[in-house]
Amino acid sequence: MNRILKVLLLTIIVSTLWGKGKKIYISADLEGVVGAVTGEQLGPSGFEYNRFREFMTAEVNAAIRAAKSAGATEILVADSHGNGQNLLIEKLPKDVQVIRSWPRPLGMMEGIDSSFDGVIFTGYHASTDNLEGVRAHTFSSAKLTSVKVNGQVMTEGSWNAAIAGHFGVPVILVAGDDAAVKEVKDLIGNAEGAIVKESISFHSAKTLHPEAAYDLIAKKTAYAVKNIKKYIPYKIPGPITVSIRFKHYQPSQVLAYLDMFKRTSSHTIEYNAKDMIEASHIMRVVTGYNGGKTSP
Repeated sequence: MNRILKVLLLTIIVSTLWGKGKKIYISADLEGVVGAVTGEQLGPSGFEYNRFREFMTAEVNAAIRAAKSAGATEILVADSHGNGQNLLIEKLPKDVQVIRSWPRPLGMMEGIDSSFDGVIFTGYHASTDNLEGVRAHTFSSAKLTSVKVNGQVMTEGSWNAAIAGHFGVPVILVAGDDAAVKEVKDLIGNAEGAIVKESISFHSAKTLHPEAAYDLIAKKTAYAVKNIKKYIPYKIPGPITVSIRFKHYQPSQVLAYLDMFKRTSSHTIEYNAKDMIEASHIMRVVTGYNGGKTSP
């Protein structure tokens, strides 16, 4: 048997025994990161923002290292908070790619497709409808007070899980505060949860030490990736109806000038979409259009 044939045979044997490497998508937010409680940690004007960029990056790195140890060979990370330029990309492994800034057709899930085996959420928070949760909001704390799909209240986590589910990809881990983890798991099913802090109020929490949070995320990630076949994609079959309630009346009034939007109350509009991908595209326009300004 010549050398090339031997190498080919060995490759086939190894592939059969271990299976192909897993491909993991990580969507990273900041409100749910260990210790984050107020705006002082969440944007460039806050005195603690630069420190919490470090914590956010460290949580993502904990998930990356653990995923690799459990068989992941390709990882894509979406920087999905605020201006989309939070992660310290030079501190991520050099074989990891990162999606940054806006706009993006699929928002916090840009880049997801059917080639991925599982999705991890880090730094996630509860929805604006939730009575609990640190910095609880949905997509925009300044603009929206509720988002629903087919009458079901959606958190950013469940919305993003449904986008992943459109491609047949399950969410395998949600990391954030207790309210965020419970809210997503209650709706989408059997994802693992890594609770890095417990909500006391909108701006207060009992939090783990950062190193303890990283250890927890790593432990949960390793388990989830090793057992990835047990998780089921969260699918919302189309067509779907999306309801958005604004803080102010004017957006619903103006959007209703278009036939595709139905104004159902002074602050609420509805629209129909063929699937979650189309729903995401429309949502990006509704919440992201700013008349040509360059800021997010």
